[in-house]
Amino acid sequence: MLALRLARGSHSLVLLRRLLVAAASAGVGFLLLCTLGWAMNHPAGSLLRLLWCLLPLAATVQFAVAVARTDPSTRPRPGLSAVGLGPAQLTALAAASTTLSCTLGSVVALLFFLHLRGDLTGLPFDGAASDLLGAGQPLPLAAVLTLLAFVPVLATVATGLALRPRKTGPADQSDPERPAAPKPAPSGLPWGVALTAAGLAVETYASRGGSGAPLPLPGRFEGSPAGVLAGWSLTALGLALAGPGIAHLCGRLLQMLRPGATRLLAGRVLMDEAVRIGRPLGVVCAVISGGFAAAALYGPGDPRPFGPLTGLGATLVVGCTVATLLTAVLEAKHARTHTTAALVRVGAPTGLLRTAAALRVGALLAAFGPLTWAIAALAAVPLAG
Repeated sequence: MLALRLARGSHSLVLLRRLLVAAASAGVGFLLLCTLGWAMNHPAGSLLRLLWCLLPLAATVQFAVAVARTDPSTRPRPGLSAVGLGPAQLTALAAASTTLSCTLGSVVALLFFLHLRGDLTGLPFDGAASDLLGAGQPLPLAAVLTLLAFVPVLATVATGLALRPRKTGPADQSDPERPAAPKPAPSGLPWGVALTAAGLAVETYASRGGSGAPLPLPGRFEGSPAGVLAGWSLTALGLALAGPGIAHLCGRLLQMLRPGATRLLAGRVLMDEAVRIGRPLGVVCAVISGGFAAAALYGPGDPRPFGPLTGLGATLVVGCTVATLLTAVLEAKHARTHTTAALVRVGAPTGLLRTAAALRVGALLAAFGPLTWAIAALAAVPLAG
């Protein structure tokens, strides 16, 4: 109830982000229900169709966690502990808000699915989607509820784990007489490189083991090894792990060779925000590279149709990953509010801050742009061959 009251009294931008989470949850729920409807008429291709739904499901959960992290109503503030809202209670409140948004989306997905099946007001569109949705057959209630619970349950658990209170040691406690120790470099770069290489190897091996097109999208599933999807998932996980290390390295490179105030500020801020920005940036890199590989495999003249649900799934993956990156950027901007205010108080010009921000963006584009192109080229070679 408290989460619902806070949602009603939130700022319009906060409400917009929560509505976007609900919309993404509705899209994933609709895809899962369409998989169930297809399985009732075509049980042979239902497993691979369900595996394709894991990509928008993971992107939606990531976006829900990012929105929960930037929710101002769940940030610790002075005086909240006195009324019983400590760190653990705020984490539970953030998880409850995530559950509320995702459950709303699942309900919308169920109503829209039932409407298209003709269970509410008759079969629309002259029954064009009857075969895809399994119209005319009774829906298994347990399966429907289980599929619709995927997004709320996974998003709630992920939010609780991401925002759980962490114990602080003596090194983490603030000391006004001692300057801050810089944050250590992210340690996931070697593991990220290893997982990316393993994902490309798995994708190459799996693309040689199936007949026909190795990566059919929803609409045509025959003769496809699921290992291609597993390889791309490993590649995406590897880029997500390597992203913070790459961003931290970009910050170090900006400070090399006798830097001035602008490069020094840009590099220090980029190193400080490496974990917050690098992980969603790595996921966006994986999604863009996967899109380039799919475009190389399925050209504009390819007779194989993508299927009616491919556009929805691709929109969910791209939209959620980009929205997660923008949300992380907003969180980073809020985190350095005090630093920016202190620089302005000591007389730092506004142009210095803007130039430093442009340098950070340029360094990230210079690092992740060629990396995205290289991963896309390596992923497209075995698929096209």
